[in-house]
Amino acid sequence: MLAKPEQALQPKLLVDGLSKRYGETTALKPTTIAVQQGEFLTLLGPSGSGKTTLLQMISGLVLPTEGRLFIDGRDETDTPVHKRDIGLVFQHYALFPHLTVEENIAFPLKMRGQKSADVKAQVQRTLEMVQLGHLASRFPRELSGGQQQRVALARCFVYQPSIILMDEPLGALDKKLREHMQFEIKRLHRQTGATVVYVTHDQEEALALSDRICLMNHAMVEQIAPPQEIYSRPTTAFAADFIGISNIFRGNIEAGTDGCKHLATKNAKLLLDKTCTVDGGEMALVVRPEHLALGDTGVNRISGQVAEVVYAGSETRVLVDAAEARLLTVRVLPGQPIPALGENVTLSWQPEAAVLVTP
Repeated sequence: MLAKPEQALQPKLLVDGLSKRYGETTALKPTTIAVQQGEFLTLLGPSGSGKTTLLQMISGLVLPTEGRLFIDGRDETDTPVHKRDIGLVFQHYALFPHLTVEENIAFPLKMRGQKSADVKAQVQRTLEMVQLGHLASRFPRELSGGQQQRVALARCFVYQPSIILMDEPLGALDKKLREHMQFEIKRLHRQTGATVVYVTHDQEEALALSDRICLMNHAMVEQIAPPQEIYSRPTTAFAADFIGISNIFRGNIEAGTDGCKHLATKNAKLLLDKTCTVDGGEMALVVRPEHLALGDTGVNRISGQVAEVVYAGSETRVLVDAAEARLLTVRVLPGQPIPALGENVTLSWQPEAAVLVTP
């Protein structure tokens, strides 16, 4: 019997109109998201955006006010936490201090009643996967923060749950170790093909790890897209500002006598890309620092004064105080001339390098 088209495309996880209210406070507005088998989806947003509330409802730790939750097509909305085939990894490792690394990883298998021989084999494979075989007999107190987090990851991956949920698992680590653990998580995801829903407020982490990013703001989804798209084609000023560095100009769309469209700000008329389909109204124009040039090589030009020069290793960021926007950021690569503080400069860009978004 052939599967119906909708069955063939059935997502691993379907959040169908989930919402959560606490009295008069809305923690999450009605939200619908489909996550495919093997996908790494990151819930990204500032504090209070609803991302942790959504993760808690997926896990079963919090029951929704409205909506349904489906895993592999089964309605799991009212299924208790311990009966959902879901793995959880938190910022605080929650390792048993009296158990060794090996015993911590074996714990979920033993709780599921697996045979000792099977437990030993699975633990050994997982230890090798997270490169902790040489530390199997150590206790958590004898491990570094990164090693403890790898044990927590191994304990989750060892029993191959249907979905793995991670709530800011790298939040307690320093920057260098956090970047290394991002690589470890990406490697584990690639090796296992697990379906992962990951929560973070760190935009760089989201860009590095995700197949798709679900950007949240004010208890709702702002934009959901692959990392490259959400960075290069944001749909709102918030999305552009939250992910990466953006130069944002606000104004109204006007049509010129030559058929071209402009964004009219208080002090300038900025030419829009010829593909623009917006006929009028208030909008915002986003130009990333890498598309902004020092000098008048671009069609759109803005004058200003250098307010700050920030050295960032592989690049230098020049902050320019301009009438159209208080501080504009332009990226200067090694070998390129850097203007002095207080110097008057011209910044320019091509219309096709900018993105028109809702304000």
